[in-house]
Amino acid sequence: MKLNILTLPGDGIGVDVTKEAVKVLKEIASCFGHELKIEEGLLGGAAIHQTGNPFPEETRRLAEGADATLMGAVGLPEFDNVPPEKRPERGLLEIRKTLGVFANLRPIRSYKALVDSSPLKNELVDGTDMIIVRELTGGLYYGTPRGISGTGAE
Repeated sequence: MKLNILTLPGDGIGVDVTKEAVKVLKEIASCFGHELKIEEGLLGGAAIHQTGNPFPEETRRLAEGADATLMGAVGLPEFDNVPPEKRPERGLLEIRKTLGVFANLRPIRSYKALVDSSPLKNELVDGTDMIIVRELTGGLYYGTPRGISGTGAE
């Protein structure tokens, strides 16, 4: 199988995590005879630093042409007090919109060696193996303004 994968390392720890994830992808591809073409794009604070835009047009083009996108975390404290449209997270929202992404998959698995570290009772945590599907298409999380109605004087 030939796969065109776009990596978007993002910011902070996202860069380190994505780098290691690419190593894993390459190893898996090697084991199963897959051919990977991996390109890297800019997203978030790194994109703002280099282009002034959290989701540059070049990244949009690369994402639309990729078979899959591997994305690292975005966001840096230096952008905490800037307007929402100039924050790294705006790039995350825009790429989700561009690609029609509607959910995050968040796997949860307990490990015997760590079960005592949970704030929950061991018998509730032990053996956990599940996936949480987090919807991303609307509401406050997605950040689509719906407007303000009424005067507040009622």
